[in-house]
Amino acid sequence: MKKLVKGNEAVVIGGLVAGCDAYFGYPITPASEIAHAAAAYFTRLGKIFIQAESEISAINMVYGASACGKRVMTASSGPGLSLKQECISFMAGAQLPAVIVDINRCGPGLGNIGPEQSDYFQVVKGGGHGNYRTIVLAPNSVAEMYEMTIKAFDLADRYRTPVYLLSDALLGQMMEPIDIVPIEIHRPTKPWRLDTTAATNDNHITSIYLDFDDMEAYSNQLNAKWRGIAEREAQAETYKTEDAEVIVTGFGIISRQLKSVVDLLREQGLPVGMIRPKTLWPFPTRTYRDQAREYTRFLVVELSAGQMIDDVRLAVPHNEIAFHGRGGGNLPTQEAIIEEIRKLLEK
Repeated sequence: MKKLVKGNEAVVIGGLVAGCDAYFGYPITPASEIAHAAAAYFTRLGKIFIQAESEISAINMVYGASACGKRVMTASSGPGLSLKQECISFMAGAQLPAVIVDINRCGPGLGNIGPEQSDYFQVVKGGGHGNYRTIVLAPNSVAEMYEMTIKAFDLADRYRTPVYLLSDALLGQMMEPIDIVPIEIHRPTKPWRLDTTAATNDNHITSIYLDFDDMEAYSNQLNAKWRGIAEREAQAETYKTEDAEVIVTGFGIISRQLKSVVDLLREQGLPVGMIRPKTLWPFPTRTYRDQAREYTRFLVVELSAGQMIDDVRLAVPHNEIAFHGRGGGNLPTQEAIIEEIRKLLEK
């Protein structure tokens, strides 16, 4: 069944297709339609929907439901996500799966409700305390908002970890068709859960070990898990990079603009290609290294002052890397991106 929806609604539908049991949230522009859609769809289907009294309450409800073995999700934007960070660190430490959607708006502070990608550091590097990682998926269409939400639930349960969907105000508000297809849901048994049965009485959902050696051993166990995720789950799209002298790169909504620029310049005979990270953590470092030649130059385009560019620099430290960014809710123009590419080609 095809349905024309906003990106914000698409994540709710994706969550339900994935078998999400509960949604806990608090509205914030430009993510409020997620809570609105969840209130309508979840209650109609006999699922749990609660609008909490705050973002902090919402994420702690996510913690509790996940500890009981439920598939659960929440959503917010930058200011609300900041308030959730402490509990997200607790969830990563306690190995609790959940899906967290960030519809990125401008910052810092209150900023405004325009699209940015400035939550990259907060989400990808971990905005909470301690040594931890969370998987971060970066959709670039309403269809991927739907599809990646389904994937996020599977990854969350497979690795017992919070999984982010990092989107932005433009993708959240734009309308495109999605193809809703019933899927077979594979839900693990979760023997570690806590519920009302005596069989789970001895289970412990915790991230605290008072003995220093026990705490270190547990941290090492977690980091071994995250290293395995980094090895297996990094994904990227490459486009016309085989002979590219300049590779433009960006994630989310920007990647659609970059693909159009590549097509336009290829028509003019210019050797330009694109890499789009589909996972921001783990970052697809290997893809960048595989596509980089000695003469390859990179242009990183972001809706920020430059954050993903740090990961590109780490991936290809011996290549020239340029940057073009816009902020405040503004998008880069096609002309400005092309001008930056031509400068690199002239070198």
